[in-house]
Formats: sequence, structure tokens, C-alpha cells
Amino acid sequence: MNRKIAYFAVALAAFAFAVQSAEAGPRRQVDPRIRGVNTGVGLAWTGAAFAINGVSDAFIFGGTTIGCMATGPMVATAVLKRPLKYREAHIIIGACLIPFVGGWLVNEAYNNGWFVAPDEKPVRKAHHRRK
Repeated sequence: MNRKIAYFAVALAAFAFAVQSAEAGPRRQVDPRIRGVNTGVGLAWTGAAFAINGVSDAFIFGGTTIGCMATGPMVATAVLKRPLKYREAHIIIGACLIPFVGGWLVNEAYNNGWFVAPDEKPVRKAHHRRK
């Protein structure tokens, strides 16, 4: 029974990611080097979490999350050879907080105007009156 639920959940997730969304405005894409830094730093801190023994799990996961959030922007700055923009730094921190989807969620929050960075123009949404 549990296997059927797992297969259904995987099929539902695959269908949800395959559905096309409407493009209502310009979307800012994430630099592929930022994604690479997220992957590398995340894997390094995951390896560190598995390497630590004899400490409580909450301390390990909390410490590695904070370590990822601290070192991720530093590594990205070194890779890009320039200061990070607010959006890029927040994407890296979001990816450390919520693995796999955190960076994507932060980028979509910026795209939808929920977050506004001082170094970017704010997203203007078109408001249409109903007839």
C-alpha cells in the first residue's frame, strides 16, 4: 500500500513540474554558476553532516545549515569574481535553508514582487479592471 502511494506521489510531482505556466512578465533567470555553487556547497556541508559523529542531530543539521548559509555567498563571490547582488545572495541562502527548492522559491518571490532588492528595479504588475 505504501509503495502505491509513493508511486502516485512521484507521478503527481512529475506531472506538476511538466505543466507549463503562463508568462505574465519578464522572468529573471539564475546564473548557472550560482546553481553550481549551490550544489557544491550544499554537497560539501551534507558530507560534513555525515562525517560528524557523537553529537545530537539537531546540532549537526543546525550547524551545517548555518555553515552553508555563511560559506555559500563567499564561494559564489569568489567564483563570479564580483560582489553578489541581493537576489543572488538570497537565492544561495534560501537553497541552504530548504534544499532543492529554496533557491527557486526565493527567485520566484523576487519575480513576483514579494521581495524587492535595492539594487534592482521593482517588478511592476499590470492591474486590469474587470468589465
